[in-house]
Amino acid sequence: MSDVVSPMSVPDALRVYVNERGVSVPHGSVAVDAVRALFPELAAEVDAGRQRLTDSRGLPVSASQALVGGSIYRVVPVREQMNEATS
Repeated sequence: MSDVVSPMSVPDALRVYVNERGVSVPHGSVAVDAVRALFPELAAEVDAGRQRLTDSRGLPVSASQALVGGSIYRVVPVREQMNEATS
């Protein structure tokens, strides 16, 4: 059996999930690219620092993190700014 991977066996895109919605993005994409593909307005908020990304466990994730197929992300408000708004 050969260790060579056939080009036909490598998918053209990675499937990830953002806010419970699946999206396929090109290889080489980063986390915010997946958000941008589904929710351009939320991606702009992430870029501006008003929203941030978390993984499926709620742990912070860098917007520039390389994507891995099957990853789950959530877009959440930045707490510090929420606290300032309610003060």
